Amino acid sequence: MDSQENALLQGEQQEVKAEETVAQQDNTVVTDETSQVEETTETADVAVEEATAMEENATVATEEHKVYQSKKEVLDRVKEIAHAEEMPQKDEVEYLKTTFYKLHIAEREEQQKAYLEAGGDPDTYVVTPDEDEEAFKAEMGIIKERRQQQFREQEAEKEENLKKKLDIIERLKAMVTSPEEASKTYQDFKALQQEWREIKNVPAERANELWRNYQLYVEQFYDLLKLNSEARELDFKKNLEAKTRLCEAAEKLAEEEDVISAFHQLQKLHQEFREVGPVAKELREEIWQRFKAASTVINKRHQQHFEDLRAREEENLAKKTALCEKVEAICAEENKNSADWERHTKEIIEIQTEWKTIGFAPQKMNVKIFERFRAACDTFFANKAEHFKTMKDTFRVNAEKKRALIEKAKALQDSTEWRSTSDKLIALQKEWKTIGMVPKKLGDQLWEEFLGACNKFFEARNAQGADQRNEERQNLEKKLDVIERLKKAAQEAGDDLQATVQQLVEEYNSIGHVPFREKDKLYKQYHEVLDKLYKELNINVAKRRLSKFKDNLKQVAERGEQALDSERARLMRQYEAIKQEVQTYENNIGFLSASSKKGNSLIDEMNRKMQKLKDDMQLVLEKIKAIDNENANQE
Repeated sequence: MDSQENALLQGEQQEVKAEETVAQQDNTVVTDETSQVEETTETADVAVEEATAMEENATVATEEHKVYQSKKEVLDRVKEIAHAEEMPQKDEVEYLKTTFYKLHIAEREEQQKAYLEAGGDPDTYVVTPDEDEEAFKAEMGIIKERRQQQFREQEAEKEENLKKKLDIIERLKAMVTSPEEASKTYQDFKALQQEWREIKNVPAERANELWRNYQLYVEQFYDLLKLNSEARELDFKKNLEAKTRLCEAAEKLAEEEDVISAFHQLQKLHQEFREVGPVAKELREEIWQRFKAASTVINKRHQQHFEDLRAREEENLAKKTALCEKVEAICAEENKNSADWERHTKEIIEIQTEWKTIGFAPQKMNVKIFERFRAACDTFFANKAEHFKTMKDTFRVNAEKKRALIEKAKALQDSTEWRSTSDKLIALQKEWKTIGMVPKKLGDQLWEEFLGACNKFFEARNAQGADQRNEERQNLEKKLDVIERLKKAAQEAGDDLQATVQQLVEEYNSIGHVPFREKDKLYKQYHEVLDKLYKELNINVAKRRLSKFKDNLKQVAERGEQALDSERARLMRQYEAIKQEVQTYENNIGFLSASSKKGNSLIDEMNRKMQKLKDDMQLVLEKIKAIDNENANQE
């Protein structure tokens, strides 16, 4: 609701309060008059006055009202009231006003929410004029004028009634000052009483004084009246019967489920009670106490009703405060992506739905708690709108980047430089994956266009490479044949094994590429056989080399001890060098990634080289040990 609507609503609420004041003055007449017992001017009905004041201060009407689903339904009912013959009822008018603006505010919020969710700028949002609201204000103005006219007529009527009652009092006063004429003027006296009863409301500030004066002269007249005992007793008996019926009616009101209705009915009974004439003096206090006791029950129920109502309003305030805190907490949370925004939007909509199920808070806090709730919701949706506005700019930039890649792919789609173009297109595909999101429909369209350009090239390349794949299949069969021959050579293990292995290795290396999917499997088979052969060859060679070294060691020993020491020192240097080389390989392996196929094959190759170096280290150690044994034999 904008500031103009707030101002209008507040003004109308003030007018309603003024009208309620008028109604309260009317009730005050009833309440003030019931504060006096007809038979005595000193007894006050405090409970009735307190109950009446409580009803005047109540903030929520409890009468059941029709549930309206649209502003049009409310407007139709307001028009019907504005142009009907009967006077408009305040409670219904207030209910219609509250319902209309509740629907009006909800409609405005839905319009603003739709505008923001569509990416609109909250700073430029303009409230659309509402013809229904203007029509509603016009009809309410008619109702207001009719109520004001009713108020003026009621005030004029009260002044006229005041004059009539003052005249009756003067005529009663004249009767009292002529005691000898009392019996003769009895019928006139009864007529004046009837006339007094028929006159209704008077100005509230004159009601008590007027009633006291009237009651004073009525009692004086009865005291002066020289009726015979039968007539007097008959009058008292009739009055007692009437007041007894009023007591019974008041007592039965305790069974009335509608507390407000019971309270209003009690006010009417009070009006009738004081209009009935006096009863026998010894029964006056008894009948009054009975009527007062019944009134107290109704007044206490009336008071408890509004205390319960205030308690429910406090509970509603607590519930609404908790919902405000929930929305404020959601506003404080970080939204990392669109999914977070949508999840939080759903949560806030659920909270708004729950808010609508909660009744009114206390009048002083009702507007404040709503403004707090609405401010938190507005903050969230404004931030959401800003987020999607920024995302829209990001989508535009991402779409431009993807269109640029599409142009590059289209420029390469007819190329016949198969290897280089393949690398370029693969690079473009990798770059495509690094670009952020765009709207799904546009993203699907751009991807289809980009994929079409890439597929056109790769389909042409695959068609061209059909012969190449046949050749690779033949190479696979050749290499498998070499592997089988290596396995047979390992089983035969002749003196020419090393030469045979070397020849087969050279033949294997001379064969071209194999199908890519078979590459790793073939590599594993080949090296498993080769590693086994190399291990066997290294052992045999090492044995022969160590045997030859020992045969030559005696010739070295003949040249003297110094020659053996010199050979030993050379072997130690060779040992340290090989050891250092092994450590280098171990360090390098630690830097390689075992997660890639290329990394695995390189690690396997390095492990084979390290194993050969370790075998060489062992051979050197055996030679040093042979020298040490020779030195020991000479000693």
